[in-house]
Amino acid sequence: MGDVVPFRKPDRKRKSEGKTLCRHGLHKWKAAGETRFDVKQGKLVTLYRCARCGKETTALT
Repeated sequence: MGDVVPFRKPDRKRKSEGKTLCRHGLHKWKAAGETRFDVKQGKLVTLYRCARCGKETTALT
């Protein structure tokens, strides 16, 4: 007979850690890099990246 391998389900808590807030729109925005100048709008634009999920957005400075 072969070895018996125990099967354990992954913890729900660890699997979805930090992602549930982002799913509800509560991101943790951090400035990523430096500000850039948008030529079309004529304004400074800052790139923000979520520390939890990695989603990116821009905002006028």
